[in-house]
Amino acid sequence: MSIRTISAAMALALCPALAAPAAAQLVDGEQEAVVPAIPGVTAAGAKWERVWQSPMTADGITAAADGSLLFAQEQSNSIRKLWPDGQEWVQWPYISGAGAVSVDAQGRVFTVERTCTDPGLKQPQCAEATRVTQLAPERKVLASAFADGKTLGRLNDVAADGHGGAFITQTGVYHVAADGTVSVVAEGNGLFTNGLVLSPDGKTLYVTNRNTILAFDVGAGGATSNRRDFATLPGNPQGFGADGLAVDNEGRLYASGPAGIYVFDKGGQALGTIPTPRVPITLAFAGPDKRTLYVGTMGAADPDGKAWTTPEGVRNVAMTLYRVNTLASGPAGRPK
Repeated sequence: MSIRTISAAMALALCPALAAPAAAQLVDGEQEAVVPAIPGVTAAGAKWERVWQSPMTADGITAAADGSLLFAQEQSNSIRKLWPDGQEWVQWPYISGAGAVSVDAQGRVFTVERTCTDPGLKQPQCAEATRVTQLAPERKVLASAFADGKTLGRLNDVAADGHGGAFITQTGVYHVAADGTVSVVAEGNGLFTNGLVLSPDGKTLYVTNRNTILAFDVGAGGATSNRRDFATLPGNPQGFGADGLAVDNEGRLYASGPAGIYVFDKGGQALGTIPTPRVPITLAFAGPDKRTLYVGTMGAADPDGKAWTTPEGVRNVAMTLYRVNTLASGPAGRPK
């Protein structure tokens, strides 16, 4: 990455998020989103609250051990922390193109570094390899290439495996062991992956594949087997399909997509869809008791309530975080 690019990123990191009070009324780009009653998940009358918005992303979100929210911000090269009262801090700076964050039950924190692959940078080439990095308890690169030397490509999401390694997506889905060995879980044949998450017991891996969610059995050390179609988004929505994934303590699966948050029981049956004020791309349970569902959505409004826009030719990556109280709770020992 050039000095010019680093300087620009550092300048962006100093820009605070736009003030985001609770959503008493709609602003530009928002739509009314009535939360339905879904047994064990949401109660009738629950309301979405707007808690954060910025001209930059809040991607690959997860809960920290204290219940605060962690999110990746590629443009400012950082992992940021958001407390329930709205305070925000750069928890881990100097991460080259942070794309997602995941925490395991032992407190190990992982991220994917997308480096200079952001299409918004419009660089003719990117010589800095993307990588999977452990941030805590010590910072180290787990992997930056496959065994044959091929680079990992523009990485999407990450999910800690609970054994010191992590699963990652980049068109296909792969596993990075604690010793840095990268293995293929699934790839090719039109596969288009993005979000992924482990079941509360760590024995099942779920991965998005457009309108289908795949499942894999997970064995010792992260070995996978028994690939299968677990669920399908109802209504066969057009476009990108499912994006982010989360699970609750009862094993229900939540997927962000065009209509909002799709909820499935642990057998893959659709329980209902929770509309959101904007199109969501990432989600996680957080808060002190993990009974608050946070979603990161595309688009944001400025302090005057007008839709944030960018100059022609500049990629608009503005995002807004919302939250809603739920009847369900996130996994007690495995935030993501």
